[in-house]
Amino acid sequence: MQKLMGGLWRWTARHPEWHPGEFGAEVACFAAQAGDTTLLIDPLLPEEDGAEDGRSSVLAAIDATLTDRLAILITIPYHVRDSEELWRRYGKQAETSIHGHPACAKRLKDKAALHPIEPGVALPSGVTAHSIGKPRRYETPLHLPSHDALVFGDAIAETEGRLVMWSAEKVDAKVESFYRERFAPTLEPLLELSFNAVLVTHGRPIIEAGRTALRKALSSKPWYHHG
Repeated sequence: MQKLMGGLWRWTARHPEWHPGEFGAEVACFAAQAGDTTLLIDPLLPEEDGAEDGRSSVLAAIDATLTDRLAILITIPYHVRDSEELWRRYGKQAETSIHGHPACAKRLKDKAALHPIEPGVALPSGVTAHSIGKPRRYETPLHLPSHDALVFGDAIAETEGRLVMWSAEKVDAKVESFYRERFAPTLEPLLELSFNAVLVTHGRPIIEAGRTALRKALSSKPWYHHG
């Protein structure tokens, strides 16, 4: 667990399904303490053989910060990951809930665990989810007012110290035009939110001047990587 700022942590784990080489081999997850609520974002538990009493350092850290409420937030259905395991683990210790796009239910054994996200409607600790894409994507970036942070699933990544719009296709003139004319404009309203940090699940977090970094990404050519 890496402490990014007061009450905000990041950890990484091996991607469970996709192994594209150095970039993307590990994915990032986040934990935040916001008042009486612990927030977990896109949680994936790492494999740590030999951990004392069967707990990984991540579980130990959650145990140490858990108070009255645990909210598990999912940016994109692909990132349901270990949400249900954590929901079951902590359900008797705290008021525990999972929040994500309705499509997340397909990746849960107990669909009753999911509270479907409604874009713009406040989630625990004042977190809000935001629609992006034209056509609309299942990904809903999350705004954490408690930490002046914006969290992305796959739409925005970090590479070589800069944020990029991550294209699923090789970038030719047609793809570049799509991102410039149709996709980037749907992310521009996010620049009106109050945030300084941008947290991404692929790449390193941008802790300072995140708004400037995001604005540059939206005005730049999309980036493509596939191992």
